[in-house]
Formats: sequence, C-alpha cells, structure tokens
Amino acid sequence: MSSELREPDGDDRNAESQRDEQDEPSGHPVLELDGVTKRYGNATVIDDLSVSVREGELLTLLGPSGCGKTTTLRLIAGLERPSGGEIRLNGRAVSGETFEPPEVRDVGVVFQEFALFPHLTARENIAFGIDEMDEAARADRVDDLLELVGLVDHGEKQPGELSGGQQQRVALARSLAPEPHLLLLDEPFSNLDVDLRVEMREEVRSILKEAGVTAISVTHDQEEAMSISDRVAVMYEGQLEQVGTPEAVFQQPRSRFVASFLGHASFLSGRVEGDVVATGIGDIPTTSIDGLAPEYDGTDIDVMVRPDDVTARRPAPDELANGEVVHRRYLGPTVLYRVRLDSGDVVGCMHNHAEEVPLDEPVTVSLAAEHDLAWFPRGSHNRPRRADD
Repeated sequence: MSSELREPDGDDRNAESQRDEQDEPSGHPVLELDGVTKRYGNATVIDDLSVSVREGELLTLLGPSGCGKTTTLRLIAGLERPSGGEIRLNGRAVSGETFEPPEVRDVGVVFQEFALFPHLTARENIAFGIDEMDEAARADRVDDLLELVGLVDHGEKQPGELSGGQQQRVALARSLAPEPHLLLLDEPFSNLDVDLRVEMREEVRSILKEAGVTAISVTHDQEEAMSISDRVAVMYEGQLEQVGTPEAVFQQPRSRFVASFLGHASFLSGRVEGDVVATGIGDIPTTSIDGLAPEYDGTDIDVMVRPDDVTARRPAPDELANGEVVHRRYLGPTVLYRVRLDSGDVVGCMHNHAEEVPLDEPVTVSLAAEHDLAWFPRGSHNRPRRADD
C-alpha cells in the first residue's frame, strides 16, 4: 500500500471527524469542544472529543444508547465536569482549567419530559426564566414567542389542557425566552407519537431557523437526525465516528459503524482488477467507486450498497441468475428484499410495493446507483485517508 494512503485507527476517529468539518456553515464558532474526556472511575464514557458548532447551526449528536451523547450534552450545559479537555462558548472557556456553573453559561435546555410547571399557564411558563425584565418587556417577549411557536390563542391554558405537540412548543418558547447563545435539545421528540413526531421535527426546525438560534440536538433516531440537522455528528463508544452534512454522512460513511447505523447497508465482496471491481453482481467500474486509488489494484475490498442502489428481478431467458430472495419485509409503500448472492454476500433491495419479486426463487441482482459508491479495504473498520484529505 502506498505511503500516501493509510487506514485510520481508533485514535484517528476524531481527526476524521474534523476533516469532515469542511461542510460546516460559515460564522464564528459558538461552541468548541477541544479534546473533551469524561471518566467515571475507570470507565471512559467520552474519549478525546473535539467538535465545533457555528452560529445559526443545528447540529445533532446521533448514536445508540450508551454512546455518550447525553453525557456530552450535560458537559456542555455544565451539569457535569469534564475529566479532561476544554469547552468554550463564544471563545470563553467554561470548562477546563476553570468551570462555570450552568446558570452563568447562557445555555438553554429543552428536556424530553418538557418539564413544564403544571399549575402555570403557557404564558407564565414562558415568562418564568425572564423575571429580570420589567413587566412590559416581559409581556412583549412572551407575546413574540407565542406567535413564533403558533400558540397565540393558547397562552392562558395550563399544560394539562394542551396537546403533546403544544406542550413541546411551550417548552421550546420558554427556553428561547432569555435569548440563550446556545440551545440544547435532549431527545426532544421521544415522548410524542409517531405522526406527531414527524410533524414536530419540521416545526421545531422552522422555529429555530426563524429565531436564528444555534442548537445542538441529541437523538438515537436516524431519520430524525437526518431530517432536522444542518450537520450530524455520529458517536460510538464515546468517540466521534464522523461529522458532516446528512447527505455526506449517509452516502459517504467513514466507518462501517456509520454505514450500518444510518439506514440499511450491505457490502459486496470485490476484487480490484484494473479498471473494474469484480463482485457478485458483476463488474463495477472503478470510476464509480469513490476515491479508489490505483494503488489498490489487485486487492480485496468491500463495496457498500444501500437498498435503493440495487434491484432484483426475474432473470431473462438468456440471462443467468446470481442470487435468491431469502426474506421479504413489507413496509407499506415499499418492500425490502434480502437476497443471498451466489458469491455468499447478502444484500438488501428496495422495491415499490407493486413490483413483486419471487421469494425462494433465483433472481438477477444488478446495480442501479447513479452516484459514487463508498468502499472499505477488506477487514477494515474505516475507510482509508487520501493524500488530499
């Protein structure tokens, strides 16, 4: 392998995530985490985490339970002290050699339980955190926020008289009332039913953008993260696996974990042979494989395909089958088929519900992707770094 290419090990994950920050929006950094570590006894739950969030950006920390995303949020809010590293808000160190408590950080938090006062009206809940204003200014601020969140006619209602979505909007307005430099949202949609959850994602993003607020959201829901975020930071075992736009993280994952965690991902065993990669569904031109350098000629790689990248069909009379459908999952408008290829690989294929693919019968699987495909060296967790990265 050329010295210009190497596989990043676990210690390089944060370097990889920093490289992806070329996708971050312009503007000054509101939040900077620099080598932040958190340990409880001998257990390290956050390991050398570095990321920045710029003015007006909505960044989502995404990962499975136990990956450290909520702990990271608590460190930012000042509810926990880091064991190492530094946290800066608008260039001011708030954790590190010094430690500022939550009440002086100018950070708002929206909890997943909403934490509204049940005996106060929506208007009173929103006004609770701005009691330092005079009465007229406070009333004007509450009026503006009720209009922003679409609850002008509900200001005198108590939380028990509001729907779950309305309660969430009150909680959001209350957190925005003091005009914090940074807003933190902890699993903000987890207590809502499925239909309302989808609706509220759009509403909350719209409200935050209209208010011009810089925000960090935490979730384990991939669809939620992809739909509301300017950038997504994928976490695993206390480290950042990748930071980038939803499109970049989904289409060009930097690790197998990111590839598998964000939607369905299958891997085609391939061998680079000149200008093609030989796989179980036929030869794929190397020009269709993202960043595959000539140095990999003659090596084994794995090509990532998602269910909409491949199609399965009954073979034509003069065509050879290359696999067999082994599972069918009906999803309403679409059907996900699992196909075991003659090569031994198993791939997922997504079809319209009206396109029936026979179960337990030979099929021909072919490539349908119109974008460059991600790849990994055989046996490697991460994609290799290139000289121009």
